[in-house]
Amino acid sequence: MSKRILITGGAGFLGSHLSERLLSEGHEVLCVDNFYTSTRQNITHLLDHAHFELMRHDVTFPLYVEVDQIYNMACPASPIHYQRDPVQTTKTSVHGAINMLGLAKRTGATILQASTSEVYGDPELHPQPETYWGNVNPIGVRSCYDEGKRCAETLFFDYWRQHQLPIKVARIFNTYGPRMQPDDGRVVSNFIVQALKGEDITIYGDGSQTRSFCYVDDLVDGLVRLMNSAGKVTGPINLGNPVEFTIRQLAEQVVAKVDGPSRLVEKPLPSDDPTQRQPDITQARDVLGWQPKVPLADGLDATIEYFRQLLTRTA
Repeated sequence: MSKRILITGGAGFLGSHLSERLLSEGHEVLCVDNFYTSTRQNITHLLDHAHFELMRHDVTFPLYVEVDQIYNMACPASPIHYQRDPVQTTKTSVHGAINMLGLAKRTGATILQASTSEVYGDPELHPQPETYWGNVNPIGVRSCYDEGKRCAETLFFDYWRQHQLPIKVARIFNTYGPRMQPDDGRVVSNFIVQALKGEDITIYGDGSQTRSFCYVDDLVDGLVRLMNSAGKVTGPINLGNPVEFTIRQLAEQVVAKVDGPSRLVEKPLPSDDPTQRQPDITQARDVLGWQPKVPLADGLDATIEYFRQLLTRTA
């Protein structure tokens, strides 16, 4: 049955792909975004769709609409973006959660929080299950994002306990794909853009730190499955690809695929940068029947092609 679905941050990297998926299933999508880190280009092709509506709005202010489901995706997600205005980043996570939870309570909507693997900080347990409480620096340069998301989770579960609000919490691990911003500072976009420009590939530290990379289509499928799961399923549930790579391995793959003159250059590791990040997705498999399908090699091909066309248009 067709639903009225609100996506905050709907013009962002993940939000735009989620909008496409929900429209393809016949739902009405209200995309809300303040375009702080996103771009209209991500959703230009959707503007003429009969069931798509765009609203410029900042979630730190209340919103009064009628919806059946809410995907709360709004928040800068890359360190370069969320450290630009750390106070606003915390406000977006905390005030945004309060405002969207209030909307869900009034309308009776099911609400999903796009949380993050950053709630685990620099983990001492590997891989990270949802039962792990994390190792987070509460006063570091990344804490505006880490602690903002942790507080948002607290609010979601308090609304669930206090008001019996139907909630879903997804902890999203490193995700990549077309429509990432070329200047977002994330490792996949950094490496691809540098390689396509023939520049040296910047590796922070010796490249031995690990990440697990989930292609955007797989991640969106996990979000939709979680939203539509049985009411008793609240999460938090890890969504990410459990196949682990070192940063150096990723850089070498990108250089080989682009086949350019780039060399690998090491620079000092940023403050509070986690050394390991790998999801335990047992819950996602058991509860949602979900696991990633797109191998890194295939996902990189699609992402490299997207950035190649983007750089050609902006040259």
